[in-house]
Amino acid sequence: LYCFFPACKIEVPERLTVSHEALVKSGLADRCVSIPVREATEADILLVHSEDYLEAVKKTPFMTLEDLKEFTLQYGDVYFHPNIYHCAKLAAGAALQLVDSVMTGKVRNGMALVRPPGHHSMRSAANGFCVFNNVAIAALYAKQKHGAKRVLIVDWDVHHGQGVQYSFEDDPSVLYFSWHRYEHQKFWPNLKESDYDSVGKGKGAGFNVNVPWNKVGMKNSDYLSVFCHVLLPVAYEFCPDLVLVCAGFDSAIGDPEGEMCASPDIFAHLTHLLMNLAGGKLCAVLEGGYNLTSLPQSVCQTVQTLLGDPAPLPVNLDGPCQSALESLHCVRSAHRLYWSCLKHAGRTCTSLFLISITFIIICVTKYVILFSPAELPNSDISTKRIKLAEEEEKSEKEIEEKSVEEKVWPEPSKRVAPPVRTAAILPNGVSCPDGCKRFSSSEDPDPVIVNKLRYGAVAGSGSFQLTLIIVIDFIF
Repeated sequence: LYCFFPACKIEVPERLTVSHEALVKSGLADRCVSIPVREATEADILLVHSEDYLEAVKKTPFMTLEDLKEFTLQYGDVYFHPNIYHCAKLAAGAALQLVDSVMTGKVRNGMALVRPPGHHSMRSAANGFCVFNNVAIAALYAKQKHGAKRVLIVDWDVHHGQGVQYSFEDDPSVLYFSWHRYEHQKFWPNLKESDYDSVGKGKGAGFNVNVPWNKVGMKNSDYLSVFCHVLLPVAYEFCPDLVLVCAGFDSAIGDPEGEMCASPDIFAHLTHLLMNLAGGKLCAVLEGGYNLTSLPQSVCQTVQTLLGDPAPLPVNLDGPCQSALESLHCVRSAHRLYWSCLKHAGRTCTSLFLISITFIIICVTKYVILFSPAELPNSDISTKRIKLAEEEEKSEKEIEEKSVEEKVWPEPSKRVAPPVRTAAILPNGVSCPDGCKRFSSSEDPDPVIVNKLRYGAVAGSGSFQLTLIIVIDFIF
């Protein structure tokens, strides 16, 4: 059954089916470990949500259609179906299964494809298609069951995950980072708390990082600039034990909600940058994403990176736009009191992080140029220039108003898995280490040894480098 509320036409079961089909077709699903999911228990859900709210949602399977419609009206931009309580428990449970697998070393990292999403859901209210806050529950579960002392939550969905923010705004053990379409509070959820100056409360001050996008059309360079100059410096200083990703792909090109222009392969690079944190312990959980072309492409890019494949060559790196840099500067200034890596954020001299990726250095260079001391003009401002600026602004506005669904972008280039390992032909007199076999140039390698090399355990951990992919395939 599909949603019977017109407001929910974009949150459809095909979001999962096309994503899973893309993983199967690309061969990525065969390279992943798939495990059955469990329902989140009431104790799990109560880590984040109130008992009254849980009891109310538990009654939905027994409500009539009219009762469900009336119940839905209590909340914003959400719908309830007779099966949604069961599905929401599975979605939260999938996130917890993923955390268990990563924290116990059964897998290195993983992604959970789930519906309904969760990052808008609050303690006592459903919101924005979200019933239970899957990632917030997973963060507290990791702390409670696995002893994680510090958890980083990265929310790259195009909407602000206010539910996650409210859950941890006074908690210094959870660092929440979110970039989101904001447009000076004109975009949903239209909250003042989504702006850059909402940094957390009490002991949690500085542990809530909001990057508001005040215009649409953000590109790869904008995303990478924020990662390099805000998220990564703070994340390395925070030193998390676990990274959770609210993986919403409505921030990709072509999405009717986001209206952004970042290509799907940018998520390969964002994922790769996060994999160096927390010893590689990373759990991505699906949130938004409503373009049925860019969504599966973005999911595949993310999963392929989690599997260890090299990221594709970056494209469209023409430097961050002025609006993105303004947001970036505001965020760094707002957090300079809380993070030593940002303490010089308000000055013209910005310390740069040495990152061994050329495209990041390009973004960094443009950022420094913007904040260099400006030379003041000696003459009056030209009225002709003002007129030209007005015409340019009008032209830009007309371009932005064009439907994003008309945008066409190339399919991400095919990525090749890295070579397993080369068996070297050693010179005479050089001995091989124990457990290795020397091959002559005419000999074919022993398949048993090749398989050991290909599927060998992670050094020092005794567990295999495998990526977990969980799919909850349901229709409501």
